[in-house]
Amino acid sequence: MSERRTAPRHRVLKHGTLAFGGGGGVDCMVRNISSGGARLEVANPFRLPQSFTLVIESDRFMRRCRPVWCSDSRIGVAFN
Repeated sequence: MSERRTAPRHRVLKHGTLAFGGGGGVDCMVRNISSGGARLEVANPFRLPQSFTLVIESDRFMRRCRPVWCSDSRIGVAFN
């Protein structure tokens, strides 16, 4: 399997929130992260909008992102 990421990801275990424009949000766990994206665990990744904001309050981190793949309870996102 070839590596397609442009930046190396770092393993983490942090609580995050996927914030939506209409005021809603979904809790998630951030499992790895890089300058270009992240792998998240969410209860139901198949009902997410086309774009949202990943918020990690403990790090004061906010990034606009879009889903690029999903499988079971995992989702890969790319930062805009």
